[in-house]
Amino acid sequence: MLVTKNKIFNDKNVKYSAHYWDEVFTLLRRAVEDKRGSLPSVSIIAKESGNDPFAVLVSTLISLRTKDEVTLAASRRLLAAAPDISTLADLDTESIEKAIYPAGFYKRKAVQLKELAEKLRTDFRSQVPSTAHELLSLPGVGIKTANLTLNLGFGISAVCVDCHVHQIANRTGWISTKTPEESVSALEAAMPEKYWISLNELLVSFGQTICLSSSPLCSQCPLSDSCQKNGVRTHR
Repeated sequence: MLVTKNKIFNDKNVKYSAHYWDEVFTLLRRAVEDKRGSLPSVSIIAKESGNDPFAVLVSTLISLRTKDEVTLAASRRLLAAAPDISTLADLDTESIEKAIYPAGFYKRKAVQLKELAEKLRTDFRSQVPSTAHELLSLPGVGIKTANLTLNLGFGISAVCVDCHVHQIANRTGWISTKTPEESVSALEAAMPEKYWISLNELLVSFGQTICLSSSPLCSQCPLSDSCQKNGVRTHR
């Protein structure tokens, strides 16, 4: 059984045990499998490409402020047209726009994707770098994009925080942060490194199916009894 919130959630001096996280991840995986079992779009692209860092990087950039189904289709179109860095660098922005439309902010992303490919070709010998510092030097790349590329493209442990991870981690009471950027270091301190790579994929799926942004399905959540439900006004 999970420890109750009186024993762990309300005591800031208590550090989550490895056993706690083992059980949490087991329960969440089971809940997602029972509910739907599909993967986030970037994870699908990663699997389809054999975990190619370039495909992961491109798909993650497209995914920002874009629905999953739109991201998946747009990523497939662009990668079909530009399967490698040099080809993408040679494409004109109008062709990139057409490939990724209707992704959110597709015009700005098209410019960023072309500039990113040009910089990779010029500064990194047409290779995607495998460090957060280098990834963050690329146009349009923030900490979420960098860490997800490290996770899925290189198998390197890093905490990737998007809106789902940030909201669920604060809603449950695992952490107390105001921004996704703050959540990265807070989660790194809270949970074992062995879960850093799987965290984003699992919580995105969980957030899309059960721990919804508004009116979450708490009746279907295996963590409901121990969750603090921070910020939850109504639930089902």
